[in-house]
Amino acid sequence: MKHENLYLKRIYIPTDPSDGTRILIDRLWPRGIRKEEAYVDIWLKEIAPTDKLRKWFHENPEQRFSEFRILYNQELTTSLSHQEALNKIKKWVTESPVTLVYGAKNELINHAVVLYDFLLDYL
Repeated sequence: MKHENLYLKRIYIPTDPSDGTRILIDRLWPRGIRKEEAYVDIWLKEIAPTDKLRKWFHENPEQRFSEFRILYNQELTTSLSHQEALNKIKKWVTESPVTLVYGAKNELINHAVVLYDFLLDYL
């Protein structure tokens, strides 16, 4: 399933005019990219997994991804700061295209994929 105004892209992929508002969804700034080269409109750190969950997941991402998905979804559902960030994204998506950008190397096993899937149901 896709949403007509919501996109997902690694921050290292060149920007495109169709990206619309570019929101960095990582808690930490991505390595190797300067802020002036990132073309990020908003850095929404609070939507990322908590530091504790992020560190746990990064110890063994391939083995822990299924459980990580469940735990991150719980954070997105129950945390007030996550809920506020979700509501901001929901508002922005109704106004114009939004591209969620992230720094993870693995394009299939990362928090951005979980967040994108969550948002498809949330919107």
